[in-house]
Amino acid sequence: MLAPKLAFIDVETTGANPVIDRVTEIAILRVENGELVERWSSLVNPGIPIPANIQAFTGITDAMVADAPPYAAVADQVRALLADCVFAAHNARFDYGFLKNEFQRIGQEFDAPVLCTVKLSRALFPQHHRHGLDALIERHGLTCTARHRAMGDTEALHQFAGMVAGQFERDVLDMAIVKAMKAPNRPAGLPEGVLEGMPEGPGVYLFYGENDLPLYVGRSVSLRSRVMSHFSGEARKGKEAKIAQQVRRVDWRVTAGELGALLLESQLLRQLKPAENRQPSETEAVFGLRYDAGRQRGAVLSREPLNGADPQAWGEVYGAFRARKEADNALRELATLYKLCPRRIGTEAWAEGPCLAHAAKRCAGVCAGKESAAEHDQRLLKVLESLRLKRWPWAGPVAVHERHPDTGREAWHLLDRWCLLGTVDDEAALQTLRAVQPAARFDLDTYRILLRWFDTPAGKAAITPLEPLEPI
Repeated sequence: MLAPKLAFIDVETTGANPVIDRVTEIAILRVENGELVERWSSLVNPGIPIPANIQAFTGITDAMVADAPPYAAVADQVRALLADCVFAAHNARFDYGFLKNEFQRIGQEFDAPVLCTVKLSRALFPQHHRHGLDALIERHGLTCTARHRAMGDTEALHQFAGMVAGQFERDVLDMAIVKAMKAPNRPAGLPEGVLEGMPEGPGVYLFYGENDLPLYVGRSVSLRSRVMSHFSGEARKGKEAKIAQQVRRVDWRVTAGELGALLLESQLLRQLKPAENRQPSETEAVFGLRYDAGRQRGAVLSREPLNGADPQAWGEVYGAFRARKEADNALRELATLYKLCPRRIGTEAWAEGPCLAHAAKRCAGVCAGKESAAEHDQRLLKVLESLRLKRWPWAGPVAVHERHPDTGREAWHLLDRWCLLGTVDDEAALQTLRAVQPAARFDLDTYRILLRWFDTPAGKAAITPLEPLEPI
């Protein structure tokens, strides 16, 4: 046996966040000295609607819980069944967090020693990578009468505990139990179960402090693992420690894949400007450099705003820069290499007579009459090509399809000329989005994300060029 008194428990809920979501079903198996002494389960009226996707996942509908007791009505029975027991569950802090929050809502405290069977499985079977309940059922031949219903899942955990208690020596089992009962590191102000409720799939996470302004926004292909790593002992130094001390709330947005997480993170960083994310040191709008062929005197390059513009209208626009200093540095490097005149390209103020670079023999002399403006600019245009944004490889828009193998979540990203036109979750919605013909609005971060993404095997495989729309 794992402990003299154990309560195997599973809760079904309206969602993954114990602070805002509620319990819809509870099952408890109380075990004393290895013997099952009590078995109890009940539906619970959460007092809020159950989302459609949760109803489909668990099979518990709004109609089923309409006449069920609220948590306050079953709280005394739950407390009696758990009294003096080790609280044992799969991903236990999730279930524990939900019950702790349900007790708090009715003005009661609840505490218990917690044993996580996910951690127990990892400690006893380190050769395996998967330790979810489905993996345990398959690997150990456990019986589950109703998966994703509270009693069915609890019965499977009871079988697993009995199996390992009979299979391992006491000293091995005791060491594994210590690991399974170790509480995770978490910020002092963060409620129990929030981190454990996060999915392992891709998405974006948001850390909040005492107010509604986010402290930090990040992304990961495995949300729960990444967020928990922020609060591990190894991470508690420097900036990570500063963030961890301030966190009071965690939110997350699940995506179908890595590209969706990258694009969503970029969007949220622009919109929310979190205090602990790195912000550009200069905040000028993104611009490119337009060549003016008609100018004989003065700078022939002018700045043209890019963010929010349609790339189709750019014409002779080169580069994409966040600040004048960034553009000037790029031009100075080209000027030195190809003896361009800093006055003509705009990195030195216009004046009559030779520029300073000509005196140092770094300018071929358009400013001193030693070459014509046409000769200079012909050389300039050739080198400006190195700054030009990459040509869009397709004749028109493309769709990028993402599907997560574990969650089944899907997304279609509609893209054209390096712009994100929209993201939808099914093909019918993709056709509807195309019919609207959303305008292309350039964003430098999106451009850079797509450049990197399209250069990967996964990115290339997910692209579908789209046929032109039929005229209406």
